[in-house]
Amino acid sequence: MNLDFTFQNPTRIHFGRTAMSHLSEEIRKYGPNVLLVYGKNSIKKSGLYDEVMRILHENGKSVVELPGIKSNPTYAQMMEGARLVREHHADLILAVGGGSVVDCSKGISASAYCEGDPWVRYWENGEPVANPVVPVGTILTMTGTASEMNGGSVITHEDKKLKLGRVFPLEEMAPKFSILNPEFTFSVPQYQMVSGIFDIFSHLMEQYFSGDDDCVSDYLLEGDMLALVSAARKAVKDPHDYEARSNIMWCATMGLNKILALSKTQDWEVHMIEHQLGAYTDCAHGIGLAIISVPYYRYIYKYGLHRFVRYAKNIWHVDPAGKSDEQIALEGIQALSDFIAEMGIPQTLREVGATEDMLPAIAESTIKCGGYYVPTTEDVLAILKACF
Repeated sequence: MNLDFTFQNPTRIHFGRTAMSHLSEEIRKYGPNVLLVYGKNSIKKSGLYDEVMRILHENGKSVVELPGIKSNPTYAQMMEGARLVREHHADLILAVGGGSVVDCSKGISASAYCEGDPWVRYWENGEPVANPVVPVGTILTMTGTASEMNGGSVITHEDKKLKLGRVFPLEEMAPKFSILNPEFTFSVPQYQMVSGIFDIFSHLMEQYFSGDDDCVSDYLLEGDMLALVSAARKAVKDPHDYEARSNIMWCATMGLNKILALSKTQDWEVHMIEHQLGAYTDCAHGIGLAIISVPYYRYIYKYGLHRFVRYAKNIWHVDPAGKSDEQIALEGIQALSDFIAEMGIPQTLREVGATEDMLPAIAESTIKCGGYYVPTTEDVLAILKACF
């Protein structure tokens, strides 16, 4: 533990089958006007929309809706939400959906009363939020991002072909409350379920593959990875396995609520590459991460060989007998590739709509942050070609 830190997470979590029983007590803390943000029609098909509206109306809330949030929420959608907040004097933004809906809601919160262009100020320039923000609450229907308990907001600017993440301070932008009932995730199609699973796994790996001090966070990250792999295999066989889906949901929340990253350097390059892939193809985030991860780690593993050996042995139970460190590390990366295939996740960029002529622009526009190794544009292009 060689980096100092201060940590406090303000989000109140209600977890389990009875979690929705807490919605009334939470919304009573805020004024009468609610902006309800959600995706397409899944919450209406499942009946969740009707239940939420009933509770809101029983508590005297006036509701304005922003439906149709995309899997990669856009700047235009965020700004439409900001307009609705101002026009209807929203006291609470209630996000019902997955991480994309929650990310967009946090973006709306930061942007509604911003002077000037919030995209430029808060996403491109990373300025502190100087204007009032609107409280956000969430009801989660898909797991993956941990947006329900962090300050992150990833938005795609369609005109600029940029997908950027902004991690706001937790005290400013973390949801005030989040309702997590694993049963609400049962209606998610299997493709989206496995996309979310790999998003979680990628979060854990990107925090794990940096530094060699073997701190407390590394052991916690390994535990979360092991729990996720076990639960994922059960959920793929039976998507209605409550125990498996509840463990996946909690793995996600724990994986990126900041607590596992304390005192660690981190490597978020896979996410940076995928963000730009998403800006050009609109592919599902977790699927893009899975496609990029194996070629990326094969490209950089020698720079953090100690950690990749540990990963191979502790996560994938690679037998080290008679093998060099390099052989052990590569066997661990192959085990990751095998797990991706086991989940039924696509493994090439062609499968998510990328074309070869896109690759140079994606590589050029990718933020280069790295961990053990900071890649150049040429490196990123080589990784993309290996994914293609």
